[in-house]
Amino acid sequence: MQSFIQRGAYFAVADEAKKQKMVLAGHVPDAIRASEAVSAGRRSIEHLTGVFEGCSTAEDQFLKGPKGPLRLLQTYDPARCDALIASFAHNHTWQVPTLVWERGQWLVDVTDISRDPNLKFAPSSWQQKSWPQFTKGILAELDTDTVADRRRFVKKELDVIRAMRDAHVPLMAGTDTAAGVDVLPGFSLHTELEYFVEAGLSPMEALQTATRNPAEFLGLLSDTGTVEKNKSANLVLLDANPLEDIRNTRKIWAVVLNGRLFTRQDLGGVLERISAYAATH
Repeated sequence: MQSFIQRGAYFAVADEAKKQKMVLAGHVPDAIRASEAVSAGRRSIEHLTGVFEGCSTAEDQFLKGPKGPLRLLQTYDPARCDALIASFAHNHTWQVPTLVWERGQWLVDVTDISRDPNLKFAPSSWQQKSWPQFTKGILAELDTDTVADRRRFVKKELDVIRAMRDAHVPLMAGTDTAAGVDVLPGFSLHTELEYFVEAGLSPMEALQTATRNPAEFLGLLSDTGTVEKNKSANLVLLDANPLEDIRNTRKIWAVVLNGRLFTRQDLGGVLERISAYAATH
């Protein structure tokens, strides 16, 4: 009954969004197929929700019951996945896979957050309350799948992103801060771009997932998203070329925000204030 209500509510929302000329985006509910979401006019899908289910021969079972990385791998059907990805491309259904979040979820028990040099920018409430609660919940779901199987699944996610890229499915970078453990505003975006490159995107394509592509998605490409005359002056200036190594996006020399220059010294001051705030909140 709950799944029936969920399906009915979803399609009612989709129909109303069409009438109101509103964009429908977000998570695909567990009771909805990714293919149905596309047919309903969905503009984007986050976290690959419904994607691996749609690539599985056991999709009907997953709509009604539990699922996990190993089971999704065991029932993966390349032909079904190719067809689903083709529908994304045909309907211009954007994908925001949040690969940092995904890896943090599936590998939470083997992730040592103490080694993250940017941990000081995570509010103490996240570290002491939110993350432990999140970790307990995730670990309860992972007790049947081995670390090795979950690593295979994370690798398969990159393979699926590569297939999407090859099929010209539009992609955007996102991190879903701050539900996931060790997902940090700003910093995790750099890691997301690195995972996109690991998945097969060129450094330029990876950069576009966080610049040009969101502007296109939001209908703002005439004003922002690329460096052109008469566009908004929002720029990140780097000390090294990210087209040679995507990790160079971390080597920030200055930022221009709405025409105002923030030097490396200015940015350092901002980070100091964030760190001080995080320690007490």
